[in-house]
This record gives sequence, structure tokens and C-alpha cells, in this order.
Amino acid sequence: MATLETQKEKRAFIARLSLDYPKFTFKESSRFSFRPPKTINYSLSDDHFALQSLHELGHALSGHRSFDKLVQRLKMEREAWEKARSLAPQYDIDWNEDYIEDQLDTYRDWLHQKSKCPSCGQTRYQNKAGIWLCPNCDNLAN
Repeated sequence: MATLETQKEKRAFIARLSLDYPKFTFKESSRFSFRPPKTINYSLSDDHFALQSLHELGHALSGHRSFDKLVQRLKMEREAWEKARSLAPQYDIDWNEDYIEDQLDTYRDWLHQKSKCPSCGQTRYQNKAGIWLCPNCDNLAN
């Protein structure tokens, strides 16, 4: 399996992705991100360049656009990583499950922190409108 270490190797990888997925635009940036509907930003300085590139491509191929609830964001992240996993063998890229889980943990931790009620510390939930409600503090009868 390949590891992409030099900028030349990374640029060649992006060139191949650009050829394989011409409907998307790959743009060098300071960080990785997917900007719907078709721009994939990448950073040549990232230690996990190939995995991150495939992950952002995973967002694009999965049609991710936006989310209303934070739990949807976590689902989208997992889905993008699963898509990246399916693409990795095609590009001879090493899969690093520990790294992927660490990345997903950042979203799990973020969701957990956001769901804590600032008044009582209980776990809140988001209603259909995306508003956070605490079963302990909010009047849920309405």
C-alpha cells in the first residue's frame, strides 16, 4: 500500500482524483473541507493526506450538502469515511482505522458537549426544528 509523503506524490494523487472525478474541483487550501456542490479543498501539509482527500471526496460522492441536527453531521462524517474506505483499495492507500475513529471521536465529543444543558448538565435533544431542549429544565408539556 502507498503512503504519500512528498508534495509531488500528493499532487499526482490529486491529479488522478481530478481525472477520475471530473465533475468535482480540487483546490489547494489551508485545510481539508468539502464545499457543496462540487469543491473539495485539500491541504498538502496534512499527515494523513490521502485518507483526508478520500474522506472529502466521500462527502461529495455521498451528496452531502447541509444538516439540521448535529447528530446528522455525525452520520454524514461516518458515511464519508465509509465511502473513503471503499475507495482506498482502488488507489492503493493504507487504511488506518485508529486514525478514522480518532477523527470520528472529535465529532462524537463535539456532539456530547453541545448536547449538555448549560443549566443542569443533563443531556438535551434537538427537536424537529433543531432547537435544543432539556427534559429537566424546559417545559416540555407545550
